Amino acid sequence: MELRALGGSGLRVSRMGLGTLTWGGETGSEEAADKLTAFVEAGGTLVDTADVYNDGAAEEILGSLLGDHVSRDSIVLATKAAARRAGGPFGGGASRGALLAALDASLRRLGTEHVDLWQLHAWDSGVPLEETLGALDAAVSSGRARYVGVCNYAGWQLATAAERRRAANPASPIVSAQMEYSLLERGVERELVAAAEHHAIGLLPWAPLGRGVLTGKYRSGTPADSRGASARYAAYVEHHRTERAARIVQAVTTAADGLGTSPLAVALAWVRDRPGVTAPIVGARDTGQLNGALRAEEIVLPAEIRSALDDISAIELGYPEQH
Repeated sequence: MELRALGGSGLRVSRMGLGTLTWGGETGSEEAADKLTAFVEAGGTLVDTADVYNDGAAEEILGSLLGDHVSRDSIVLATKAAARRAGGPFGGGASRGALLAALDASLRRLGTEHVDLWQLHAWDSGVPLEETLGALDAAVSSGRARYVGVCNYAGWQLATAAERRRAANPASPIVSAQMEYSLLERGVERELVAAAEHHAIGLLPWAPLGRGVLTGKYRSGTPADSRGASARYAAYVEHHRTERAARIVQAVTTAADGLGTSPLAVALAWVRDRPGVTAPIVGARDTGQLNGALRAEEIVLPAEIRSALDDISAIELGYPEQH
């Protein structure tokens, strides 16, 4: 699998990441082991998790697989903090105490002394930004984190955090921003993509398959074994089951038929090669879907197909983004 630099940093990661949102929930240890092994054997390196995924169970499963199934040194291990909400004085949010307590807990669950990429999972308006960024300093200077990033920030939040972080510690800037980005969700193109480019920050799209809708599985209903049929994820999937989405899925399916590949591969290749994108994070439902995503490595979309998909999924850019 091709490697790409993460933003302006020296960290190189596979151009597709493996997500673990369902690990410890609908994905058990054995299937997680199969996914991780298949991903690494295909040349994948970036594995993304978070302290809130199934209340830490995703990190625990991933940690149990490091060493026995794959070498710790063979992956770029990424996790997140700031979204957890629990009792006690350090139960969650982006305060220095909460963040560093969360990092220590993540390291225990993962069974490692450091993570390669530590990400702020969400903006916390209740904490001074300088305090939050100070926790990143502490994590890096102590060796518990090698690189730092953010997730789900608005454009102005990303630009502000990046500017202040670089001014305070130019040797360890924010190198990544993880945001929802797909043919069905292009809102990041209004401001965030430009902010990331200006500050040399690599984009890590989550839900690059439109929460599963772009695979085409929902075109004629809701499969019983799909996330859309589960009580936990039905609303998550339903968000993208719109008339606009149906038109885009039809275009993706037509392109896939013409190329002799799957809608999944077409949708993933489209977002993978968007400006500023380093690696989409694929949270495959099962090993079969992961193998389908891995086959996207073989796909390069012809210019005419890319242009057609750009057009049908385009969003309106108003003032001042269009200038």
